[in-house]
Amino acid sequence: MGNFRLTIAYDGSRYNGWQRLGGSAGGTIQGRLEGVLAQLCGHPVEIQGAGRTDAGVHARAQVASVALSGDFTPEEVAAYLNRYLPDDIAVTDCRRAAPRFHARLSAQGKRYLYRLWTGQAPDVFRRKYLTPWREPLELAPMEEAAGLLLGRHDFRSFCANRRTKKSTVRTLTRLDIQRLGEEVCLTFEGDGFLYHMVRILTGTLLEVGTGKRPPSSMPALLAARDRSQAGPTAPARGLILDEVFYPQEVLAL
Repeated sequence: MGNFRLTIAYDGSRYNGWQRLGGSAGGTIQGRLEGVLAQLCGHPVEIQGAGRTDAGVHARAQVASVALSGDFTPEEVAAYLNRYLPDDIAVTDCRRAAPRFHARLSAQGKRYLYRLWTGQAPDVFRRKYLTPWREPLELAPMEEAAGLLLGRHDFRSFCANRRTKKSTVRTLTRLDIQRLGEEVCLTFEGDGFLYHMVRILTGTLLEVGTGKRPPSSMPALLAARDRSQAGPTAPARGLILDEVFYPQEVLAL
């Protein structure tokens, strides 16, 4: 039995998110991967992802760990997966991992990108990966608000699961906002993210950028610990899991 670390890219447009959900396994990224790996090994296989991306969310570098029976090399595993997976899922890297490596539990942070298209004409070739935005958008107040959100806070106001009993304290280490021509890209890095947290943060910052709320309201919004006080949840299509970070010691064999 060998433990493997996979790096996976996928277009989440037609999937019901990462996590396998009962009978709908074929409609999830996890379900598709497990189905192909079961063919390779000849028995059911369970794979663990670093993050449970939602329906319609994409990934450039999702990380997964899986224990496989048989004497397979990383090259054989990657080649088999890329041969039988659909064209919108690809294994970009496969390596042997330490026995205790777990894609989710070993992770120390993640980076997400949220991308907006502000042009008047749609970007035909990237339409599935950019959320269209037609209102005038001022980045300076958004950047001011972003600075007030950095650090370790209780982000319950930015969590879609209002009944969660788990801690909603997270550390946000980076929140950059860039205009790249007609695209606006928000970059989020932190030690972990709550359910819909990045999309709610984005929706709230867009309210700031359109003058619907002042940047100075961020501390009170954090203190409220009330989802109804934050902005709307931005659409899934503009969100991509860009990278998962691990301590070097857990990557070494």
